[in-house]
Amino acid sequence: MSKKSLRSREWFGRNDFNGFVHRGWLKNQGWPQDLFDGRPVIGICNTWSELTPCNAHFREIAESVKRGVWEAGGFPLEFPVMSLGEPLMRPTAMLFRNLVSMDVEESIRANPIDGVVLLMGCDKTTPALLMGAASCDLPTIGISGGPMLSGRMRGKPLGSGTGLWQMSEELRAGAITQDDFHLAERCMNRSKGHCMTMGTASTMACLVEAMGMALPGNAALPAVDAGRSTLAQLSGRRIVEMVREDLRMSRILTRAAFENAIRVTAAIGGSTNAVLHLIALARRLSVELTLADWDRVGSSVPCLLNLQPAGQFLMEDFYYAGGLPVILAELAGAGLLDDRVRTVTGQSLREHFAGVECYDRTVIRTAASPFKERAGIAVLYGNLAPSGAVIKPAAATAALLRHRGRAVVFEDIEDFNSRIDDDALEVDENSVLVLKNCGPRGYPGMPEVGNLRLPARLVRQGVKDMVRISDARMSGTAYGTVVLHVAPEAAIGGTLGLVATGDWIELDVDARRLSLDVDDAELERRRTAWSPPTMPSRGYTKLYTDHVLQADRGVDLDFLVGGSGAEVGRESH
Repeated sequence: MSKKSLRSREWFGRNDFNGFVHRGWLKNQGWPQDLFDGRPVIGICNTWSELTPCNAHFREIAESVKRGVWEAGGFPLEFPVMSLGEPLMRPTAMLFRNLVSMDVEESIRANPIDGVVLLMGCDKTTPALLMGAASCDLPTIGISGGPMLSGRMRGKPLGSGTGLWQMSEELRAGAITQDDFHLAERCMNRSKGHCMTMGTASTMACLVEAMGMALPGNAALPAVDAGRSTLAQLSGRRIVEMVREDLRMSRILTRAAFENAIRVTAAIGGSTNAVLHLIALARRLSVELTLADWDRVGSSVPCLLNLQPAGQFLMEDFYYAGGLPVILAELAGAGLLDDRVRTVTGQSLREHFAGVECYDRTVIRTAASPFKERAGIAVLYGNLAPSGAVIKPAAATAALLRHRGRAVVFEDIEDFNSRIDDDALEVDENSVLVLKNCGPRGYPGMPEVGNLRLPARLVRQGVKDMVRISDARMSGTAYGTVVLHVAPEAAIGGTLGLVATGDWIELDVDARRLSLDVDDAELERRRTAWSPPTMPSRGYTKLYTDHVLQADRGVDLDFLVGGSGAEVGRESH
């Protein structure tokens, strides 16, 4: 891209009233005149926040990016966007994913930016930033914040989230003390970085690399490793070159790249949240990715990574074993990866794993001898989920993947919390727990409450898993036989909203079936008596509920589907 064609020249390359304003006010930061004479302006989109623990070290990463931009002859300008942190935000960070994508999109479009570096960490920051940037389609590179160091407690590994689910159940059952629980809080969170299990943050960091949107090594490098700063600096150098080559997101995030991401999700035992995020991202680029693609492309792919929650190890171990390039090499060798796709390096994905070596086959297995067979996310259909639902077989109990049981229904999460530990609740280990009104509109925001905790009475009896069904999501760090993302959701009149306690439900993952054994006439009678819940009346939440799409379409806002580019708008003065 020539100096003349840079977007930023529309701001800084003119010698009139507006040019004075654009250059002059920036000069109050001490920038000299030669920085405005044709250097590519690189926007560093930062989701740093002390309220987002996973991203609290991003100021340091941004400084490393700036070093690289300066070295390559660019002009780095950092800008903030709303930060989404899973540990603190209420009602759910997912409610705000689309809002942050709008923040990113409009910040890029409104400012003199030629290329973008996205600093991403906690779960929703990665898809939000990618979605917003995709709608503008400028040269863009991603950098993840990296996972925390492995948790350790009394000599044993302790994984983010996964250990929490286990220990919270042990606390409820009286197997551990409150002091043990408090000790685990510190032992689990030993350093800066995001969750070190294969939760949504780690899954999305892997997919950013697998789709070619980040430099090799992005997925598994620990946050505290000096290599993370090196990667950031090299990314700063590379984005300047990408601007000069006009290497835009749409030339990288092709249909083939998304199909690669689906296969990689299976191979790493990735989070079900990736389904929603990749569908939404693809649709921003007018790539029609569907639930059917997830089943067709990825359901038969084996899991190669022995990592929590599906396995034993943690992200630090994954890094030492060789990281994502080993996974990519194994998939390519098995004919399960299109390694010709272009990446941010300007080279093919094949170059990212050329000559790679695995250093620990207990962590990363071969495609010929995988950790788990056919581990991809399965998509279920039936009268209970006409538009689909998903389940992660790798995290489920094999014996429950084909199951018939009587429903125990909870109308919403408050109803569930008030009754689940009542010893008088009529439930046994063969029951199917059903949660309604936790979908995109019903909650609103589709929270991570789908991995319903088991009734306390059954936990004390030693029950470890039950079939659970909802229109909600589940944390990528969680596990169990959990059916999620039921569409249409209960709050808009989906069949899920008509289920009554005592109804028989049949789950058959091999047959891809989720059925409610209630005849059509009875369902129609219930539908006539059904009334929708009250929706929000103001603010962003109203905008969200008025326009949010269902889970099978990515839970994006309908008016954001399809990008509009980064054309320079009208003059401001």
